[in-house]
Amino acid sequence: MDPGRNEILRRVRAALRDIPPGEQPDDVPVARTYRQTGAPHSPELVARFAERVAEYKATVHQIGAEALPSAIAAACARRGVRRLVVPPDLPAAWVPAGIELLRDDRLNNEQLEASDGVLTGCAWGIAQTGTIILDAGQYQGRRIITLLPDYHLCVVRAEQIVDLVPEAVARLTPTVRAARRPITLISGPSATSDIELNRVEGVHGPRTLEVLIVA
Repeated sequence: MDPGRNEILRRVRAALRDIPPGEQPDDVPVARTYRQTGAPHSPELVARFAERVAEYKATVHQIGAEALPSAIAAACARRGVRRLVVPPDLPAAWVPAGIELLRDDRLNNEQLEASDGVLTGCAWGIAQTGTIILDAGQYQGRRIITLLPDYHLCVVRAEQIVDLVPEAVARLTPTVRAARRPITLISGPSATSDIELNRVEGVHGPRTLEVLIVA
């Protein structure tokens, strides 16, 4: 076994030495003195979310509900999308005309990578951090369909935006504990930096993120 791994495991065992056998995390109360409730839903909250998302080099549009189909079509036209991956339950009204739809009925990796992008909804948005949360729920599909295509067009309804991270985490509890669905946190396009801080995009997911906020 690798010496470094041995050392890490040794430290973990040492740190857990005083834990009684059978003790579970919920057995020990934890003081949570940080803010858990933020500002109520408002246009200002939506505007702050849009601003924070844009800071991550994502393209953001705020639109009315009636303009959603035309906004999706316009986004696809700007991007030159011809083959679009969508979740199985995506509303038909969202689908632009003249585009080959790849509804995800277990598409393989090659099919996903050969597409021009993916269109999904989301679970929640966080104004505090500009983070979009996917939980594999309604209009989102499998986690993998938002990781392999190079372009992600994501629809966020205004009422899905909360103020603080703890609020979003609390809303995810049923997803994690009951449904046991995977959670994906998106803060802008996929990007990483090497040791010299050179930014490289598209390593772990889409290089381009476009967000439609529907009020």
